[in-house]
Amino acid sequence: MLWAQDPIANRPQRTPEEEALSQTRRLVRELNIKDSVRIDTIYKMHLRYARYRQKGLTRAENMERMQAIYNELRVLLTPEEFERFMNHPAELPRRPRGTNALMPAKAEQTIETQSEGRP
Repeated sequence: MLWAQDPIANRPQRTPEEEALSQTRRLVRELNIKDSVRIDTIYKMHLRYARYRQKGLTRAENMERMQAIYNELRVLLTPEEFERFMNHPAELPRRPRGTNALMPAKAEQTIETQSEGRP
């Protein structure tokens, strides 16, 4: 019998440097930060926490790590930038669970209309 492979387990692990660089680039792009000193400081912060994350944290330790990141970003970013950072929508929103979860709303309306006998 074949077992489904876990896509997360098979994904190549990024180094702390790659992870920090990716997180910093995304933050700089989203907030349009131009100051190279601030960018370098944010990268060093992300690198420190990426190295810490590799130690195999418990859920509670990971939550503390995330809170520490937010606290540092609150200091490194302007109040406006921090507000935009905290209110930025997720890149890939989760889909709602249910039978029609993968069906767009317009398709749902079309199906309902057809089942009622209307074109």
